[in-house]
Amino acid sequence: MIDQNTNLLVVSAHAGDFVWRGGGTIAKYVKAGAKVSLVILSYGARRESNDLWKIEGQTLDNVKSVRRSEIEAAIKCLGVKDYEIWDYQDYHMTITPERTLQLLKKIRKVQPQVILTHGPRDAFNPDHETVSRFVFEASVLATSAGVRDVELPKIKQPKIFGFEPHQSEISDFKPEVIVDITDTYEQKYEAMNCFKAQKHLIEYYAAKAALRGNHARRCSGNQQYKYAEAFSRFFPLVGGELV
Repeated sequence: MIDQNTNLLVVSAHAGDFVWRGGGTIAKYVKAGAKVSLVILSYGARRESNDLWKIEGQTLDNVKSVRRSEIEAAIKCLGVKDYEIWDYQDYHMTITPERTLQLLKKIRKVQPQVILTHGPRDAFNPDHETVSRFVFEASVLATSAGVRDVELPKIKQPKIFGFEPHQSEISDFKPEVIVDITDTYEQKYEAMNCFKAQKHLIEYYAAKAALRGNHARRCSGNQQYKYAEAFSRFFPLVGGELV
């Protein structure tokens, strides 16, 4: 049950990842009153801004400025209030002990029950795989009482869910969790349209939401599901019965 006591932390490798792959789910958490915190590790300036680099005389600083404006417009569409852009270099992204502590501190501060980030496999996008491992390791460290590098208490292990990668089958992705986003799809679509630097992805992810909506109807029998997003699980489902 999502409510005001729910804390969701989203960690996105690049500027638009959180919208393409989880925008509807994020908006759903915001709509339900959850506290949503978003960390965007990079602007995706070196690889995921190709349309901007077609402009003669383009500069890295200008690309980052454009991507920031796109990010800010998109998060407004989704209703997210708490966000940070850490401005790591992308392609390739390097994780250092200092960066691990930075994320560890953020996780302990937010105390999320759920973390949403990249899955462990993503064909043709090594940054996403790097971030998946980065988030997993930082979350485990956040649960360890002996890790006292930051002056915040340990937390319980959050559930971690992985975005569906762009190349699903090639990345061996299994849609282990499908979330209905019918009521927030328009917000997602509006947010996707904020990313003019990657406008070629809008039609693709609109079609993907409809495809997963079809799977949601087929698996649940609920014919009201029109659009959905799919995720992988980092940990098994645990409970007292099969559900």
